[in-house]
Amino acid sequence: MKKTSAQLVPTALLALAVGFYTPLVLAELVTTPEVASQQSADADRAKVQQFLEQATVKERLQTMGVDGVFADQRVAALDQQEIHALAQRIDAMPAGGNLGTYDMILIVLIAILVVIIL
Repeated sequence: MKKTSAQLVPTALLALAVGFYTPLVLAELVTTPEVASQQSADADRAKVQQFLEQATVKERLQTMGVDGVFADQRVAALDQQEIHALAQRIDAMPAGGNLGTYDMILIVLIAILVVIIL
C-alpha cells in the first residue's frame, strides 16, 4: 500500500504542474495598412519569383554568370521597398519582353549583388 501511495504522490504532483501550466501568449492589434502592406509585398515577391522562372530570364542570368538559385536567394533577401520597385519595373516592361537599357542595368546590378554576397 505504501508503494502505491509513494508512486501516486509524484504522479499527481506532475499532473497538477502540467495541468496548471499556461503558455505565455501575446496579442496585439494589427492595423489594416500593415496587413495590406504585407500582402502587397508577398504579391510583389511572387511576381518577381515568377519573372525569374521564365526561360529567357534564366538564360540571360546564366550568360551573365549568375545561377538561378542565387538570384532566388537574393530576391528573398530584398526588403519591401526594393521588391516593390522591382515588381513595378516588371509591370512596366513591354509584353514582348524587350529589355531596355534601364532594365538591363537593373538585372546586371542584381547579378553583381548576388556575386558580391557569395
